[in-house]
Amino acid sequence: MLLIASVKVRKTRMMYQANLSYRQSEKYLKHLLDSGLMECHDDSCYLITKRGKDFLQMYADYLERNRRIDEEIRGAHKDRLLLENMCFNNERNSKLMASRKEVLVRM
Repeated sequence: MLLIASVKVRKTRMMYQANLSYRQSEKYLKHLLDSGLMECHDDSCYLITKRGKDFLQMYADYLERNRRIDEEIRGAHKDRLLLENMCFNNERNSKLMASRKEVLVRM
């Protein structure tokens, strides 16, 4: 709803563009007005406030930071799997070589 109200917009237009029911739009609009993120103008149009714009910017930054952290975590998980694979393969290879040496010694 905040993005929609970046230009003056009436309540009905905002409701349709946000794909919300009347009840949902009323609830969210009241919350946005009470928190100072949006304001009502005299001709019953709504517009985002500076605080609302700051909120949207901070939210975009938050989403970007989460995306980067998620990529880091996935990369760390892949590295961990690679390291585990290297360790277990070395253990398996060591066991195989030890068993081959035992066979050679018995001969």
